Amino acid sequence: MSNDNIILPSAASLSTLSIADNPKSGFGYNPSLGPLSNTITPESSNILLNRKTLSLTPTSGNSIYDKNVNNKKINEINLSSLSFLFCEAVNWTHRNSKGIQDLETRLNGLGYQVGQRFLELIKLREGVKSSKREIKIIDILRFIHGTFWKSIFGKTANELEKSQDASNEYMIIDNVPLVSKFISIPKDYGNLNCSAFMAGIIEGALDSSSFHANVTAHSAPIDGVPLRTVFLIKFDEQLVIRESLRFN
Repeated sequence: MSNDNIILPSAASLSTLSIADNPKSGFGYNPSLGPLSNTITPESSNILLNRKTLSLTPTSGNSIYDKNVNNKKINEINLSSLSFLFCEAVNWTHRNSKGIQDLETRLNGLGYQVGQRFLELIKLREGVKSSKREIKIIDILRFIHGTFWKSIFGKTANELEKSQDASNEYMIIDNVPLVSKFISIPKDYGNLNCSAFMAGIIEGALDSSSFHANVTAHSAPIDGVPLRTVFLIKFDEQLVIRESLRFN
């Protein structure tokens, strides 16, 4: 996700795209037409009925669907594409939310699904022999802070701390959350933290590992680090009790 190469399609190429372009091997979205390109027409209806597909671009052996899921290459997604996609996700959740809290909750929900699936992918890539199941809170947090974070964001998180006030609270700190780079918060949404999406990723991974927790994102800027974010992880009390009985 850390590839900074920016690829901009030419206006000429967009204007020439149409559903009649060759070769025809799958449906696609036509940027020059907008949502109308997905309208069912007599031509597209006939194609669907005959179980045929068409595409606006030639098929390629380099399609993401042709890649082996065990490929451990990290830089798989263009950073510009990610920023555009995430900004659109924020706009979509904003249009459907009732306020700042609801918006953050929806972003958290989107991230939760990513966390669940990415944990499964990482464990698959580690393989049966080298992969292990973490059974301690500190071990799963070290995994999230290190291996998991680096696999998604291209670097480890900056800090991992335990709360001094509560035995079931921990904090993962990232000085420059990747998604925060692309978002400018309006003044009337001053308390909004779009890193709630990343908090959802952490929560989804923890829940899938049987470490049920509630994760929230909090802005904690310091001198020279305006985007610094603390991800507060509050584990279920039963987990702490279980661990104290098992290992003490």
